[in-house]
Formats: sequence, C-alpha cells, structure tokens
Amino acid sequence: MAHLLAARRATAALDRAHPHITFSLLHWVVDTSSDEPAREVFRQGAALLADRYGELGLSRLLPTDRVWVGVRSTRPDAFGGFHHPNQGYRHVQLASVVTRYGRLNDPRPASPELVALDLLRSYAHDCLHWGSFREYRLQGEQVIRSRYGINRRDQHGRTYSSQDRSDASSTRNLGIVMEGATDREARVISAAVADRLGLAERIAAADRLAFRDTTGRLEPSDFDHAEPGVATRFHLAMAGYEHGVGARYQRFLADMGGPEADTLHALIIAAVISGNLFGLSSWLDQRHGPEAFRRTFRSSAYSGPDPDEWTTTASRA
Repeated sequence: MAHLLAARRATAALDRAHPHITFSLLHWVVDTSSDEPAREVFRQGAALLADRYGELGLSRLLPTDRVWVGVRSTRPDAFGGFHHPNQGYRHVQLASVVTRYGRLNDPRPASPELVALDLLRSYAHDCLHWGSFREYRLQGEQVIRSRYGINRRDQHGRTYSSQDRSDASSTRNLGIVMEGATDREARVISAAVADRLGLAERIAAADRLAFRDTTGRLEPSDFDHAEPGVATRFHLAMAGYEHGVGARYQRFLADMGGPEADTLHALIIAAVISGNLFGLSSWLDQRHGPEAFRRTFRSSAYSGPDPDEWTTTASRA
C-alpha cells in the first residue's frame, strides 16, 4: 500500500484544477513580500501556532514548501483567499493548495497585511489537517483513507456519522465537527496576531468583511446585503461556510459543552491529532451519560466498530 501512495504523490499535479493560476510556494511568497508589516504578521502567527499546536500534541507543522499559493490569474474575475473554490489540504499529496486574498489579476494587493493574515489562517488550518491522525487500507487496487481524526469509514465506505440537514443550526456530523474545530483554532490565532499588531484600523473598508471572517468575528447581519462586483462569489462562499461549518460548530460546543465549551473544543483537537478518543469520550460520558459519543454521532447506516474498538497507533502515512 505504501508504494501505491508514493506513486500517487509522485505524479500528482497540485495546480491541475487551476490552469489559469500561477502558483508559488508559501515561504517564497512570505519572504519576498515587499511589505515588512505583512511579513511580521506571518512571522508572529507562525510562532503562535507552533506553541499552541505543541500544547495540543502536534510537534511538527506542515512544511511551508508543501504549501502552494496561487498568486496571479489570467481571468479578470478570479478572486483568491480562504474561500476560493477547490483549494485546501490534499491528504494523498501531503500538500496544500491555497490562493492569496484579493483580485488575482491585480499584482498589487489592497491590504497586504490582510493577505498575510488570510494566508496565516489557511496555513494554520491546513497544519491541523496535515497533523490529523489517519489510517489507510486497500480496497481492491484503491487506497482508501479508513480513519481520519475522530471519524471512520466502515467496509462499505460509509462514515461514522450522517450528514446534517441543510437547515440545521447545530451539527452532529463528525466531518463538520473536525472542520469547525480546525478553523476555530486557525481563526483564534489570526485574531491574536491582528490584535497584537493593531491591524483592525489599517484594513481597507472593502476588506473588512474578510477581516472579520479571518479573525472569527462575523455576525449574521454581515450577510444581509451582498455587494455587487468581483468579490461577490467569494462572499457567498464565505457565507455558506459560516452557515454550514463555523456557526454550526459553535452551536454544537454550546449544546454539548455549555460553560465548558473551550475544554470540549481542546479535547476534540487533541483527539483529532492523536486518534485517541478516550479523553473526549470520557468527558462526554461524565456530562451526558454512558456512550454519549455513540448516541450523539453514530449513524444507523454505519456498520463498523465503535471508537472503544478503534486502534490508536499514530499514523502520518
């Protein structure tokens, strides 16, 4: 199986889905920026996230030369940033594909510090995806990711939990829980750097919605009126992500954690990194009764074992 994974990684073309975009590597984008305050945003953020993730059990970060950044596009309507379509971490290739925030046909970003802050969020986010526990198995000639973080697929490929209803205000889907927890960490780090460097007062008016998103400060009223223009699709994608992931995860923490929501969040992140659900399951049992994890998340369609039967040998394949 290892040789099959290695072959797929060796032949992967990370930019194939975006032929109109020119890519660079994250450390080149940061190091060659002509804006010193923007470089400082990323330097301070990288130090913060290394300390925070180390506390949670992740001792190594995604190498910056495994992060491809789209910096230019030949399309006049291309708008980059965290919510650009079809980007993010690629677990098979052990690499990340992102884009710089703003109009990609304009080489002069309006808010260089926001560009750096958005890249910091994407990097912090994908570091956790890279560091999440995972296992693979062979299914015929296909390599299947059978475990990821606190989620698992049975022998038929069905995940442990069902999808949420489209009108759900909270979540009981483990994929959304993990994505929400991952992005909450990334946005908390971005907010800490923004506050430390006093960025709020230096962000252009047209970019303030993106700034609130990057720092986890969106309000429902932020999406009452969509401004026409190149960034409209980006803002619609932002609103969809906030509704489907960010807001649902926050409501889940309030439902299940109450005043201890921060403790529950930290337990989720630690379990995603280690693959060991004992601490998380025990905490849920103490507050919601025996087998709380199974009762909260297990889908009736799932036919595999429950978490107390899952192995916890760390994997970074």
